[in-house]
Amino acid sequence: MGDPAEEFEQHRPLLLGLAYRLLGSMWDAEDVVQDAFLRWVRADRTGVREPRAYLMTVVSRLAIDQLRSARVAREEYPGPWLPEPAETLALGPLDTAELRDTVSYAMMHLMERLSPPERAVFVLREAFDVPYEEIAEILGTSTANCRQLHHRAHTHVARGRGRFQLSREDHLRLLTHFLHASHSGDVTALASMFSEDVMAWNDGGGKVRAALRPVSGRSKVAAFVTGLLARYPSGQEHIVDFNGELTLQTSIDGGRQFVAFDIRDGLIHGIFAVLNPDKLRRLDPALGS
Repeated sequence: MGDPAEEFEQHRPLLLGLAYRLLGSMWDAEDVVQDAFLRWVRADRTGVREPRAYLMTVVSRLAIDQLRSARVAREEYPGPWLPEPAETLALGPLDTAELRDTVSYAMMHLMERLSPPERAVFVLREAFDVPYEEIAEILGTSTANCRQLHHRAHTHVARGRGRFQLSREDHLRLLTHFLHASHSGDVTALASMFSEDVMAWNDGGGKVRAALRPVSGRSKVAAFVTGLLARYPSGQEHIVDFNGELTLQTSIDGGRQFVAFDIRDGLIHGIFAVLNPDKLRRLDPALGS
């Protein structure tokens, strides 16, 4: 039997990606994975035939327990609670469309609406293709119930998905046009990039000034964005690769801000701005200076 620490490290990137998808916070994901590591090195591993499956089970159960308690705190959060942005390289393997899709920021936001069991089944099935029978063992429920949970989660999430995804080049072009229209104050041009029911969320965590309620509607969101950015010089934004996609890091009033987009069928359907400094520790400080 090999060194348990070395064996665990082989799976750490995958486990971090799993825990992040379940929790929406890389800080919490790291805590869960570290707890799993301690359990792994202390456990009797003689009967473990598949360490990957065993560790995914441990991490899933720990993350589900933490998610249940976290949901209570998130309900009392000042203003909208948004997931913590995660650098793409920290998210483990993204070599399939499913792995990349389930870590996109818009999807992470959508999954916040699922119950912990629904989210667990959805992530394990969609991202990691875990059989229903194994998911049932992880959750301590029946295979039939897992299928029902997955159906409910998939149905709910499907409502928030576009029919096609933009290429990276088109995504970059859209963000470039968005910044130009925002800084120039061209509300008409900006509104043309939005869906009719576009929404903008701001997460300040009660620590920095931010809208406490989502802004909705094409004209209101366009006015909100141009009114905010037109006051600041352009060139303070940097396009960065987070959550497996192109996003923005901006600097406003000396503070940093992360902005991600829900793009459906070529139009911006959602804007997610994270200003809470506790969630931005992983952003590059040099880019925000």
